[in-house]
Amino acid sequence: MTFTDDFLWGGATAANQCEGAYNIDGKGLSIADALPGGKERFAIAASSEFDWTIDESKYTYPNHKAIDHYQHMEEDIALFAEMGFKCYRFSIAWSRIFPLGTETEPNEKGLAFYEKMINTCLKYNIEPVITISHYEMPLHLAKEYGGWANRSLVDYYERFAKVVLTRFGEKVKYWMTFNEINGALHFPVMSQGLIEKTGATDKQVIFQAFHHQFVASSKAVKIAKELSPNINMGCMIIYATTYAWDCNPVNQQACLEFNQEMNFFCTDVQVRGKYPSYTQRIFNKYGIQPLEIKDGDLQLLKENPTTYIGFSYYMSSVVDVVNQSKNKTSGNMFGGVKNPFLESSEWGWQIDPLGLRIALNELYNRYQVPLFIVENGLGAVDKPDENFVIGDDYRIDYLRSHIEEMEKAISDGVDLIGYTPWGCIDLVSASTGEMSKRYGFIYVDLDDEMKGTGKRYKKKSFDWYKQVIASNGSDLDIND
Repeated sequence: MTFTDDFLWGGATAANQCEGAYNIDGKGLSIADALPGGKERFAIAASSEFDWTIDESKYTYPNHKAIDHYQHMEEDIALFAEMGFKCYRFSIAWSRIFPLGTETEPNEKGLAFYEKMINTCLKYNIEPVITISHYEMPLHLAKEYGGWANRSLVDYYERFAKVVLTRFGEKVKYWMTFNEINGALHFPVMSQGLIEKTGATDKQVIFQAFHHQFVASSKAVKIAKELSPNINMGCMIIYATTYAWDCNPVNQQACLEFNQEMNFFCTDVQVRGKYPSYTQRIFNKYGIQPLEIKDGDLQLLKENPTTYIGFSYYMSSVVDVVNQSKNKTSGNMFGGVKNPFLESSEWGWQIDPLGLRIALNELYNRYQVPLFIVENGLGAVDKPDENFVIGDDYRIDYLRSHIEEMEKAISDGVDLIGYTPWGCIDLVSASTGEMSKRYGFIYVDLDDEMKGTGKRYKKKSFDWYKQVIASNGSDLDIND
């Protein structure tokens, strides 16, 4: 079997990492605007001193400017159309619609921008795929309310979701409620707005925040169902295929538990509509007391599950709790033990195309709902020549090997509806706040200090991906 005729080839970005214009046209500050740039970004945000204060005398804030997609949106989407995109995954900046998050009336200029963006996509027959909240929320809700640990955010999110779904629901078929919701298990700053002072190191707080997000997600699904039967509401998770280091039953059990906690817990609730049977084991492990669950919450989850799973896949992970001396490796929100059978990216993320086929089979066999790979790609340092020619064969090799495994998974019987490689145009890295960690098919002339012309240049992978889409995945060769 091969890719279906209506397979959604495209690319993915996030508002906070590409739009810039952080204080333009009524936009309020988001938590992403308060995260400093540089490799120590996560360490700074995880420190006990961090309190969301923006201090430009100490740090740079690359998200403020980013690649100025806000002003270059039409130009950028025209480039996506030139590649032949069938869809474009992007997100709506919550603080562009509700600057503080607590307003009763939305910011019309923010809505007008996204209306123009959606219409630009549709002009080129590009299907918009929208993430309602992608690693950002109004900074006010994190500072004054303590992020998703506060039940009040359910109502504020519901208002936000209702506004954008009502405004754009007739034009946009595919939505996701939260980006990489399960990432909060290891780093809740971006997805839950929690810092140490508000419970980022307390699993009780994190799981209570999860519950509030699950309720909010279900409310968004309910709104969508009432608006139109044509709206597809998905959840979105990080997925890392996980292997036990060896056949020691202790490592096998640890691998099973890691999968339950990281890969399946959030989707079990959002897709199956109920807390899984192993929930109490997790709560016992972390000393979590019964969550505060309001009357009607569980019924709401049951009646309003998401209808497809969007997920990011960058690397696999290895679990070893027996031999603690093994070499460690990096990853998307979490690392693991270094796998000796795999190569690693420049940032230490292990490259495992076959792991994607395994991931697709594991998810589809478990949930039997359509799957959508909404992030995948290679972060690398691209070095253009004097004419800004970038021969990124390493990126082509990475993507080609993953697409080959996607096709095999489809032959395995997996219902895969689309593929949107991450950062289809260079943008600010979420994990490091750098421009030098590039994923795109399009090079943006900005450095880590956000200096440069901002001009767009096609990389070698641009023409390669255009060829892939034109052939519906049948021509993956590199043509020099």
